[in-house]
Amino acid sequence: MSSDATRGADDMIGDGTLAVRAGLPEPVKYEPTLPGPVFAAHFHLPGEPTGPYTYGRDENPTWTHLERAISALEAPGESGVETLVFASGMAAISAVLFSQLKAGDVVVVPSDGYQAVPLVHEQLRAYGVEVRSAPTGGDAQLSVLAGAKLLWIETPSNPGLDVCDLRRLADAAHEAGALVAVDNTLATPLGQRPLLLGADFSVASDTKGMSGHGDLLLGHVSCRDAERAAEVRRWRKIVGAIPGPMEAWLAHRSLATLQLRIDRQCGTALAVAEALKGHRHVTGLRYPGLPDDPSHEVAARQMRRFGSVISFELPDRAWAEHFLGALHLVEEATSFGGVRSTAERRGRWGGDAVPEGFVRFSVGAEDPEDLITDVLRALDETAKALG
Repeated sequence: MSSDATRGADDMIGDGTLAVRAGLPEPVKYEPTLPGPVFAAHFHLPGEPTGPYTYGRDENPTWTHLERAISALEAPGESGVETLVFASGMAAISAVLFSQLKAGDVVVVPSDGYQAVPLVHEQLRAYGVEVRSAPTGGDAQLSVLAGAKLLWIETPSNPGLDVCDLRRLADAAHEAGALVAVDNTLATPLGQRPLLLGADFSVASDTKGMSGHGDLLLGHVSCRDAERAAEVRRWRKIVGAIPGPMEAWLAHRSLATLQLRIDRQCGTALAVAEALKGHRHVTGLRYPGLPDDPSHEVAARQMRRFGSVISFELPDRAWAEHFLGALHLVEEATSFGGVRSTAERRGRWGGDAVPEGFVRFSVGAEDPEDLITDVLRALDETAKALG
């Protein structure tokens, strides 16, 4: 049963089956189900270069399998979806922005999105691109959309976890003549499918939930327009922002457990969020899966799973740092989406407009009871130490 053989039926099978089977080549007797990584800078190329693989910066068979798998996850049952994998999430983000924008264009971005993206905005401005911003919540980006060439959306936003109405924004952007790109890193395709909600590009850092083990850097761009895909592909070739075959192979192998990981993490994230509700030292708790979260109504319409990340505020910097140090089952690290829970005080980076005691917490695959016990114990220890 190969991905090609089931592609027409992808929309009729479950997420777990799709994740396990996506991107596999046609079975060949005595060959592995998932071929190993192809390490090649060049390929045998006699005569005219008409084949699919010519040089290692252009294409690689290992990328091809992964790209087909991600396309199947991004838009099950849809034909014509193309995916391009990159060396990192930032490489994927940059590829869309710099392949689609030129001097004099306007791009609208979220003011509360991933804090590394402003570095790209500085470069866009240097190239003569006007960058406008507005918050994710309340669909506020609509207010600055007039005349834009590209609308960049991040929902849920990182780290504040606000949600916007993807379909509404995409429809408005297209009516105004703008393209739409969605950073879908936090949700993954199992949580949300931007292409099916009207987006032109679905972009993600696959370093996070897609690969899920905290051991590789990778990103991808998926789109349904062949011309747009060609422009992104050309950018990748020019700048050489390509993944290694080993990273691509590891990512594809990891997709087989995507549904298992995501379901466990989302379920535990909701349980942790429920356990934190009403705690006397916790304020500003956000998780789109909570029925009383400000974003829940919109999120429930467009998300199939609510993600593994929760956020909350502790009284101050000292409180947050003591709490993080008191955790036994949670690593203090600046990533999310992995099988091992991580958390950090986001204010330490200086790029996010968050309070000093703001904590971004990425829920892993630990037993929910163990994780909740650890979190509540660390809060109690911090309260005793700091009052």
